[in-house]
Amino acid sequence: MKAQSIEGQPDDPWSRLMRASIQGDEGAYRRLLEDIGRSVRTMARAAFARARVGDADIEDAVQETLLAIHLKRHTWDAGQPLAPWAYAIARHKIVDALRRRGRQRVEPLEDFQEFLAAPQGEDPHALSDARKLLETLAPRQRDIVTSISLDGQSIAATAARLSMSEVAVRVALHRALKSLGAAWRRSVK
Repeated sequence: MKAQSIEGQPDDPWSRLMRASIQGDEGAYRRLLEDIGRSVRTMARAAFARARVGDADIEDAVQETLLAIHLKRHTWDAGQPLAPWAYAIARHKIVDALRRRGRQRVEPLEDFQEFLAAPQGEDPHALSDARKLLETLAPRQRDIVTSISLDGQSIAATAARLSMSEVAVRVALHRALKSLGAAWRRSVK
C-alpha cells in the first residue's frame, strides 16, 4: 500500500511534484514532466517494438502525452496517486499514435543487407534530387538534417550550436525527416 501524507494525499514523488507545481513551483513542474517524459518514452518504445512499426513516432507520442497532462492537470484527483492517471493518458496517446501509423511494419535493414547492392559511387543526379528535397524544408530543419544526417554531427553538438535542447533537436529532426519522406513520395508520383 502507498504511503499517505498527513493530509491523506498520496506521498509518492510524482504526486508531491504535481501538488508543488499546482502551487506554482515551476521547477517541480519541469522535473515532473521530465520524469514522466522518460517513463512514457520507455513505454512507447516497448509498445512500438511489440507492434514492429519502427520508432519514428515515439517522440510525438511522448510530446502528446505531456501536452495532455499539462492541459488536463486540473482533472487529477490529488487524493489519488498521479502515476496511474498519467499512465492512462500515455497508454491512450501511444495507442492513438500506433493507430495513425497503421499496419506498416518496419523491418531492420540489417536483415536485408546481403540483398542490397553496394553503392558504386556518388550519383550526381541522386545528389541533385536530395538537394531539391532539402530545399523543401524550413531553414532550421534543413540545417538540422544536414548537420546530423549528412555531416555526421551528434545531436548534442547540433543542439549546442543551435542553442536548442537535445530533445528539441530530436523532435525537429524526426519531423524534418517525415517531411522529406512526404516530399519524396510526392516527387515520385
